[in-house]
Amino acid sequence: MTRIIDLSMPIEDHFRWPVERRVNGSHAQGDVFEATWVGWTVHGFTHMDAARHCVPGGPTTEQIPLERTVGEAAVIDLTPIEPNEAITAPRLAAAAGHVREGDIVVMRSCWEQQRSPRTPEFWTDAPYMTREASEWLLERRPRAVAFDFPQDYTIRLLLKGERRPLAENVTHDVLLRNGVTLIEYLSNTAALTGPRTFLCCLPLKIPGADGAPARVIALEDA
Repeated sequence: MTRIIDLSMPIEDHFRWPVERRVNGSHAQGDVFEATWVGWTVHGFTHMDAARHCVPGGPTTEQIPLERTVGEAAVIDLTPIEPNEAITAPRLAAAAGHVREGDIVVMRSCWEQQRSPRTPEFWTDAPYMTREASEWLLERRPRAVAFDFPQDYTIRLLLKGERRPLAENVTHDVLLRNGVTLIEYLSNTAALTGPRTFLCCLPLKIPGADGAPARVIALEDA
């Protein structure tokens, strides 16, 4: 029997990502159908980054094959994690000996157990990847890397309206710019039980887009 683990954030109004939502039609008023309309940034909530996000002329969402984000995954367990902890290459080397070339890598910090994603502190107090750690991952040649925390230190600066050069957005500069797809803002990673899983990240097929919302699940033997 297969256990399905939902690793996706709910899409609801958020202080970082306002969600426009309305319902056309009303059963209470006698309409046959109700139809909900929603709108939000493709880089909000659980989503996939296409290279176009930071690479001029890079591949867009529909050009990334699903084989890139569906398949065998290595789970790097970073627990316990400290607020504002810099994740270093030695930290990854100690926890990620099971990573194979071509894996999807899941970074499991369970950070949401310490700070709620609905609060500013989830972002401002978060652990973050160093450039050396990102380069260590790139050397393992993964297909994609998924994070359950805001992985670049610069993400917290966005809350202040401060945008930093690409080189300081280290996972985007080191990984995404070199063909490794990024899957951002996983949730519920505490439910993952072992060092390997089967990950399914299914981004919406939005032609010409630099990213896409995604439903992400893991499949494990019950």
